[in-house]
Amino acid sequence: MHIRRDDKVVAITGKHAGSGKTGRVLQILPERQKAIVEGFNLVKKSMRKTQENPQGGIGEKEAPMAASNLLPYCPTCKKGTRTNKGQAKDGGKRIRKCRSCGHAFDN
Repeated sequence: MHIRRDDKVVAITGKHAGSGKTGRVLQILPERQKAIVEGFNLVKKSMRKTQENPQGGIGEKEAPMAASNLLPYCPTCKKGTRTNKGQAKDGGKRIRKCRSCGHAFDN
């Protein structure tokens, strides 16, 4: 997948598209091609009464969203950008780079 856990991403479609809002990827679900992003795609969830939460009630949590709707955020370009797999660095692993400016995402 083109995004990984702890990447900073922007949404290109849906409710958060165009707002410039960024979020951190909390979890990747590769078998479903989805990702859970902090602060994006919030849904209401009823909470059961527990000792930690004696009131119960309705809370919000992040739901998975399609990974195809997310782009990695480039701090140099200040926008979401597509990536290239660059040449192998000294360790032999290929790294993701911004297509516009060449910023390396994998350090």
